[in-house]
Amino acid sequence: MTVITGHVRTFYQLLLNTGLVSIINFSVWFAVTFWTYLQTKSVFATGVISGIFLVLTALTGIWFGSLVDGHRKKIALQGSAIASLAMYAGALALYTAVPEAAFRDPADARLWMFVLLLMFGVIAGNIRTIALPTMVTLLIDEDRRDRANGLVGTVSGTTFLVTSVISGVLVAFDGMFSILVLALVVLALSIVHLAFVPIPERPDGHADADAEAAAPGVDLRGTLRIIRRVPGLTALILFSTFNNFLGGVFMALADAYGLSLVSVQTWGLLWGVISTGFIISGLAIARTGLGSRPVRLLLLINVVLWAIILIFPLWASIIPMAVGMYLYMLLMPYAEAAEQTILQRVVPYERQGRVFGLAQSVEQAASPLTAFLISPITQFVFIPFMSDGGAGASAIGSWFGTGPDRGMALVFVLTGVIGVIATASALASRPYRALSRRVSEESPAPAAEPATA
Repeated sequence: MTVITGHVRTFYQLLLNTGLVSIINFSVWFAVTFWTYLQTKSVFATGVISGIFLVLTALTGIWFGSLVDGHRKKIALQGSAIASLAMYAGALALYTAVPEAAFRDPADARLWMFVLLLMFGVIAGNIRTIALPTMVTLLIDEDRRDRANGLVGTVSGTTFLVTSVISGVLVAFDGMFSILVLALVVLALSIVHLAFVPIPERPDGHADADAEAAAPGVDLRGTLRIIRRVPGLTALILFSTFNNFLGGVFMALADAYGLSLVSVQTWGLLWGVISTGFIISGLAIARTGLGSRPVRLLLLINVVLWAIILIFPLWASIIPMAVGMYLYMLLMPYAEAAEQTILQRVVPYERQGRVFGLAQSVEQAASPLTAFLISPITQFVFIPFMSDGGAGASAIGSWFGTGPDRGMALVFVLTGVIGVIATASALASRPYRALSRRVSEESPAPAAEPATA
């Protein structure tokens, strides 16, 4: 039985092409972070690299979305790869020309020129990230798009699993040289391969676009008008932004909390195992779909996700954390696929790139803000609060435990409580009901199963 129908061959080729490019782009990001720390021994420098990535992602999402909407899809995908290729080529030339000693100084401008070239190359790959869900709309029959979104999640999980291994091994082998050579080869092959992939420019049976949806340029005002026109869609984007705002707590503290419980080797291996949940979940979605009520599914899954964040820190043990994180990885693709499916149903195709880009910019801006705020708050408020002599240690330390790790655990618990309350409130809200009705109206009638694979 075929799980998706439509231009399936083209979709699989684009999924493979985009997956390989994503693996190499994120391997470069991981590699330059590892390499910079090994060269400079500066935690501040690696933090700046993460900040550069998150800020550029937030700033470029709307513009990249307009590029996806305003150009043929193949041109947008090829332009993304060519831009990354040019940046990596410039970085490799700089890497070979600059004395190694210069890269050991975190204040050396040549180090940051090298880092910026690589970061711009990685960020150019985000055009593909925005284009991919619009390609699902373009290539896949409407009643099977939720399943295709599951396959996109599987590719994302595979990328996460493979990236850290490739970057770590190659950086240990010869610094940044091999990873940059590999990046140039993979991007060149992806450009050649994509040249032979036929991509239609309109979904099957798609009517002519209205003038507003097809307006050229960034046209942020027009995009906001279309979002406001769909009842509850603004609330959905704001809800996802709030979720990412709270999710910044996990981004800031997960590694520190995990490493307080196990060795760095065990922690790295654990992440490799846990990330398989993302792959399994994506394959399950591709097989079964999301059902007829993706808005309800999205919010119910978020209730469970925040409950996981609330429950696993109650024990000072790696076992509940590992179980909780694995469940988190299994459920997260359902939430992401549900959000993509909702947008694909209610946003005009000609405007989907800009809406996906706007959502990426707004949502991605929230996590780093929390991450920057929560680290000092945890360090100077919650850790002393739960350490010996602190008020929290005296009040709940007898059953919750004491020490720096329990201070971080308390932050997780409070974040989970806020997340559960916020999501439960969203489930009872008027915008949820309005958006759910609109998505149901746009839901396609189920098609008969195809007879051939």
